[in-house]
Amino acid sequence: MINDLLLIKKVKEGDIKAFEILFRKYYPPLSYYAVTITGSSDAAEDIIQDLFYVLWRERERIQILSSLKSYLYNAVRNRSLQYCDKRKLDQRYRISSLNPSSQDTEQDSLNGIEYRELEEIIKKSLERMPSRRVEIFRMHRFGNQKYREIAEALSVSVKTVEAEMTKALKEIRKEIELHTSIL
Repeated sequence: MINDLLLIKKVKEGDIKAFEILFRKYYPPLSYYAVTITGSSDAAEDIIQDLFYVLWRERERIQILSSLKSYLYNAVRNRSLQYCDKRKLDQRYRISSLNPSSQDTEQDSLNGIEYRELEEIIKKSLERMPSRRVEIFRMHRFGNQKYREIAEALSVSVKTVEAEMTKALKEIRKEIELHTSIL
């Protein structure tokens, strides 16, 4: 661990030899670790090479608070998981674009119906709320305004906006729960 601290200190100072030592020491075990997560040696190689590239490029700014080894393994794990997530997303997109099944269409129809029902529940719930609460809710949820902006526009405190939003959301949740318990 002390050797790693010395190596990283030298790397931060721009010592290419120290970087090469670090690379040779950690490349094989990190590659193996990435392969166990991604299932692909090509992806693992890309992940590790990119990690070391960023390590060199950002060497002066990198803050390693624990051991270098745990820093590198955490970085590889995170990058490998991101790779897996992206691969799954790509596969889902490819499958859905190549084979739009009737099951998907039925699911989309059901989702549309559920969405309209939910809209109706929210609309009815808002009709029973005080006008200021409704105005605050609409400004935040439909107008995408921040609490601070709403407070300034309505000349109230941010705490008031927070309280009204909390009450509005609580009432809407209660209404949704009542609706789902009936079904």
